[in-house]
Order: sequence, then structure tokens, then C-alpha cells
Amino acid sequence: RCFQEYYRVLKPGRWMTVEFHNSRNSVWNAIQEALQRAGFVIADVRTLDKQQGTFKQVTTGGAVKQDLIISAYKPNGGLEERFKLEAGSEEGVWDFVRTHLRKLPVVVEKDGQLEVVAERQNYLLFDRMVAFHVQRGITVPLSAAEFYAGLAQRFVERDGMYFLPEQAAEYDKKRLTAKEVKQLELFVSDESSAIQWLKQQLLQKPQTFQELHPQFMREIAGWKKHEKPLELLELLEQNFLRYDGKGEVPSQIHSYLSSNYKELRNLPKDDPKLQAKAKDRWYVPDPNKAQDLEKLRERALLKEFQEYVEQASRPGSRKLRVFRLEAVRAGFKKAWQERDYQTIIKVAR
Repeated sequence: RCFQEYYRVLKPGRWMTVEFHNSRNSVWNAIQEALQRAGFVIADVRTLDKQQGTFKQVTTGGAVKQDLIISAYKPNGGLEERFKLEAGSEEGVWDFVRTHLRKLPVVVEKDGQLEVVAERQNYLLFDRMVAFHVQRGITVPLSAAEFYAGLAQRFVERDGMYFLPEQAAEYDKKRLTAKEVKQLELFVSDESSAIQWLKQQLLQKPQTFQELHPQFMREIAGWKKHEKPLELLELLEQNFLRYDGKGEVPSQIHSYLSSNYKELRNLPKDDPKLQAKAKDRWYVPDPNKAQDLEKLRERALLKEFQEYVEQASRPGSRKLRVFRLEAVRAGFKKAWQERDYQTIIKVAR
């Protein structure tokens, strides 16, 4: 209701900025959906580091350190008027995309590197286009495959992002003077890709929950609607290890810290300075410990799958609208090994 009121009083074509501070993915998803239901179009998501943290942020490992800043705009009157005439047509789709691309940042530079503008990637452009149609009760005229093909034909692609011709020229000019373009991240759309993304981040740099959280929240914008939303802490606890500051610093963290901090080089793994810097960092476990983690994760997945079985067994039960795909896979695998085909059929229906 708040966003609907903001939408009502805001002039067409104008912007609204929302500052978000919460560790739960469900709250983040609810805010995004509420913005889109109100009529806003999300154009950018960035992090805001306030430098000085609160007492809770400093002392609690699971607290969020950085806020997320969501930039959203109210479509201008011209687009809305044109869309009434073009609604449900391909031209309406491309009119929206052209207007949306004009609103997005062209170049984002940090420490001499060009950052990938996530909202310019094909899957998020498709998501915003679909949301724009659905919010107005209009049938989406293109499938994802047709949209992606049309996007490549009509717009200029650079480093996995799409631009208007004049924007591409501006980006190319800036690219010549930048050191490099940050590697395009994995497309996070479900539990499996989220784990891979986390693994990629932690192999490069063992990080605390506070460091990972704002990055993770930005990446899950394209989460599949039928896939059960998972909290970052749950994914970390089931797939990675955290150093609690006791005993020797794990070699994965030790090698990173000694390579990037001069004052920590050549220190023994149990040095207090090294332990303090390493405390609460998550890291990718070695293969032996990874097997133990996999068993714990499988147990949690099978427990959730059993809930689906019980739900499917109830009289008049409905189809699951949101579920954890990895739990279904684990359950089907176990049922197949045990030749329990009836369970597979029951849940599949």
C-alpha cells in the first residue's frame, strides 16, 4: 500500500530510491514484488557501505553490514499511452525495452574496472518486460527464446549486456580507458546455480556473511518462481565451512590473507593476528570434509522431500506451486535406488 501511494503521487518518468536492510531473502523478494505490483520498474540495485557499523553489525557474524539501494522509476506517460495501443504486440515489447534501456546506467566503474550492469543482461530484461505486462493485465506475446533472439537482432551486445546504439558508443569509449571488465558472474536462478556462484566467490576470496550478503541479494533477482527461496545462511551452512577463530587458520583462508595483506605474511597458522582476521570467514572445504557436508545436506534434502510425500498423500491435495528442486532430485534418486516407484509417481503428479 505504501508503494502504491508513492506511485500515485510520483510524476511519470520520475524516480524513487528504496534503502533495504534485512538479511532475509524472503523480505527482499517481497519488496521487489511489491514495487512491481505498484507499477514501478526496477532499474538498478547497488550496495551502500556506511563505513561505521552499529554495535550489532560489529559484534554479530550473521548481521548485515551493507544496505542495498533499489532505484525504480514510474514509466513516463508517453510509454503508457503507446502501450495502450501496442498492448499484447511485439512492438509493445520492444517499445518497453527501448524505454527501459534509456533509464539504466550505461557505465559503472569501480577501482578502474568496469562492472557488469546486471539489469542489462538478457534474463533480467525479460523479467522486467514480463512484470510490466502482467502488472497491467496484458498477455506476454513472446516466449523467452523469442525475446532473446529479438534482443540480439535489435540491440547492441557488449560483454553480455545490451545497449541502444548511442549507449554502446559511450560504453566502447569508456572500455578503452578501463583496466578490464569484471568477469560476468554465473546466472543465479535456483539452488544449484546459487551454490556454484557461492563457490566461485569463496574460491576467489574467503568472506564473511556480511561481505557476501549484499552481493548475493543482487544476484538472486532472477530466481525461478517455482523454486523455493533459500536463505544465504542456510546455503552456507549446508555447503561450506566457517572458521570460528579457534585453532589453526585453514589453508584456504591462510593463502588468501598472506597473499593480500603484507602484515600477515610468513605468520604461523595459529598466530593471533591471523586468527582475528580470518574469524567468521566462510571457505570452500577440502574434498574429505566436503563429503561429510554432502551427507548432512542430503539428510536435510530428504527430510524436506518427505514433507512433499506427506502433502501429496493427503486427500484432495493440490500441486506444489513452490518447491525445492534439489530436495525433489534427492528424494527421487533415493526412491529409484530403493525401487519405490510409487513415491516418485505420487510426488510427480
